[in-house]
Order: sequence, then structure tokens, then C-alpha cells
Amino acid sequence: YRQLKKELEKQFPGKLEITGEGTPQVTGWFEVTVAGKLVHSKMNGDGFVDNSTKLSKIVAAIKEALAWG
Repeated sequence: YRQLKKELEKQFPGKLEITGEGTPQVTGWFEVTVAGKLVHSKMNGDGFVDNSTKLSKIVAAIKEALAWG
């Protein structure tokens, strides 16, 4: 979560709202919101970002949200 948050904030400084939490019982949760639009939610079924395809999907959604925001 922290590594992904850092990477996304580096690519889109000051443009994202990223929330998340790691917990010992489960793998935690992670959400990315851009301009009020939720673009990724682990809790809502988007899953853990564990490969470049999933990261690319988030980056594309962020770019789209920023273009329309």
C-alpha cells in the first residue's frame, strides 16, 4: 500500500486522495479517488495491485478522471 501510494503520488502530485490501511487479520484495504471519483477500490472488488497491468489500469483511470475533472 505505502509503496503504491508513493508511486502514484509521484506521478500525480497533489491530485489524488489515496486512503488505505494494513491490518494483521486481513490484507487491508486501498482506495484511490480523483476529483471525487473513485478509480480503484480493493474493498469493492478491484483487488490488490500486484502487477503492472493493474497499476496501468489505475493510472489510466486517473488520467481519464483528470481530463474530465
